[in-house]
Amino acid sequence: MNILYLSILYPQGDQNDNLYTMLVRELKQQGHNITVVVADEARSIDKTGLALENGIEVLRVRVGDQFGVSFIKKGITTLKIEPLLISAIKKHLLSKNFDVVLYSTPPVTFANVAKFCKKVYKCQSYLMLKDILPQGAVDLGLINKRGIIYKVLRRKEENLYKLSDHIGCMSQANIDYLLKHNKYLKKEKIELFPNTIKVLPQKPKPINYVARKKLRLPIDKTIFVFGGNLGIPQGLEFLIDCIADLQNYYEAFFLIVGDGTERKNIEAKIKRLKLENVLLLQRLPKDDYDNLILECDVGLVSLDKRFTVPNYPSRTLAYMDMALPILAVTDKASDIKELLNEAQCGLWAYSGEKIGFTEQVKNLCENKELCIQMGKNGRRYLEEKFDVSRSVKILEDHFGK
Repeated sequence: MNILYLSILYPQGDQNDNLYTMLVRELKQQGHNITVVVADEARSIDKTGLALENGIEVLRVRVGDQFGVSFIKKGITTLKIEPLLISAIKKHLLSKNFDVVLYSTPPVTFANVAKFCKKVYKCQSYLMLKDILPQGAVDLGLINKRGIIYKVLRRKEENLYKLSDHIGCMSQANIDYLLKHNKYLKKEKIELFPNTIKVLPQKPKPINYVARKKLRLPIDKTIFVFGGNLGIPQGLEFLIDCIADLQNYYEAFFLIVGDGTERKNIEAKIKRLKLENVLLLQRLPKDDYDNLILECDVGLVSLDKRFTVPNYPSRTLAYMDMALPILAVTDKASDIKELLNEAQCGLWAYSGEKIGFTEQVKNLCENKELCIQMGKNGRRYLEEKFDVSRSVKILEDHFGK
């Protein structure tokens, strides 16, 4: 296949791998030709340009900053993406041929770009649905459902669904939600397309705690780690409140690693409450982060309780990869609870009741063998269900080898 992949998040180098770079590399490895078009941040590149990156043709298009900025600034940048991407494709890729245009949400503003590509290349399209917007923003109180921003984004969302020949959803709850709230969609065009990663041989657990000692983390406590974006959707205010309630429970220690719009608020709250059972770290290089995660005991997944849209955080797979049991504290719409039960790889609590979270923390701290077994179960489930080769096969089944 000749594939054109549209993205807003395609980092350079192996140190910043994500779901999308892994999928692109696997497609390439399986013999497919792929060109990536990425809406890059203005602070990351000087100008729009086409280049080879690790053998992959990548067209980086300079747009405004999208991450770690205010919602308004992010919104302005999002609206600029479509015309800038179309202009760059016309300039650099118009003479090429593609069999399929592949894209994901966010953003929903890829609709016109995908429509343009379908017309120019006379190809089919596949939407990898990762976030359901703008409803997610409504849930968090970021936009008003009666306002003009919602109406514009909702119209773009509907256009994106309509023009997509196939829509792949992360979970069954996503599929059910999409069909319920978009009656015009035919269920035949929607299928399960889970998050996947390149599953490599499992790294052995370290026995000398080099990373813990370097950071002066306790050796004799169960360490719960949250790694990733620190934003409003993650519901970290609630998580810090729960950690505060466990201040005098000496069996548990919490580690938060990452950056995002809520980092300063979290840092201020930790200082204000004088919490000594939590450490907040800046985002780390991939190798350093992986080595640190290997020395932790439980992976944390956290989502704001207000979500009515099912979310399925990709960090779940990172914890499974490291054979960590998972403690998920989320809204009730997410079906991550069902995943944890099916894989027998973790526990769940509602992100609106602190007592449920604290009870699950104590349960994991006081059942070491349970933790170890759930970690093994998660790793086994990852190998069986979430290897990136599954994603490639789904695409091949639609568009041919």
